[in-house]
Amino acid sequence: MIGIQYFALTLIVAVVLLMITMFRILREYERGVIFMLGRFYKVKGPGLVIVVPVIQQMVRVDLRTLVMDVPTQDVISLDNVSVKVNAVLYFRVVDPERAIIHVENYLEATSQLSKTTLRSVLGQHELDDMLSARDKLNADIQQILDKQTDAWGIKVANVEIKHVDLDESMIRAIAKQAEAERSRRAKVIHASGELEAAEKLLNAAQILAKQPQALQLRYMQTLTEIAGQNTHTIVFPLPVDLINQCTKSGGADGPDNSEK
Repeated sequence: MIGIQYFALTLIVAVVLLMITMFRILREYERGVIFMLGRFYKVKGPGLVIVVPVIQQMVRVDLRTLVMDVPTQDVISLDNVSVKVNAVLYFRVVDPERAIIHVENYLEATSQLSKTTLRSVLGQHELDDMLSARDKLNADIQQILDKQTDAWGIKVANVEIKHVDLDESMIRAIAKQAEAERSRRAKVIHASGELEAAEKLLNAAQILAKQPQALQLRYMQTLTEIAGQNTHTIVFPLPVDLINQCTKSGGADGPDNSEK
């Protein structure tokens, strides 16, 4: 009699435990992939989910955007420069069924794919592109990853290259290149200024040549500036037009004196 009571109590406890394990609660960002006797049944959630023990099994899938750090990779650029590059990857599961059925471990698969894609894409560009055109490289890597992970039910939202580490010798070479570029720009700007100043002076000379009165005004302004200086010696410039007039008058008197 005692054995029967013990068996009945054990059976009741087992049934209660089974009833408890049947109920699962999934959060808003979680989904449950249900398998019945090993075959895919359906995707459930969020909220209260009933899973029949022994017959059904459930695999939880997180639908939130995941952040994955891509470890530092050794990359040889198109111009044969060895650099170390790391990045960060943002992705999320959009199809829980494919993420569980079509790949063994979608986190590990995405991580390995991101490493190989990072080396492959950056190896097709020169060092200058890695340093100055990161937005384009990020977009290229994101597009390739998103296309390949689509079969796994994963959406790659963004890829960001964080660091591009160079050797000390390469850093010094880039610094020399930047200094030479700044020197070249300074020389170009100086030459442009000299050219502009020469053009302005030429225009001024042409205007003064057409207007003798302007030349006289300029002469008077020069005298005023000289008079304002605290110097013991004052030099009076002789106008060019005065010399021309004297030359013309001398030339005009020459033939008359010869005739006399």
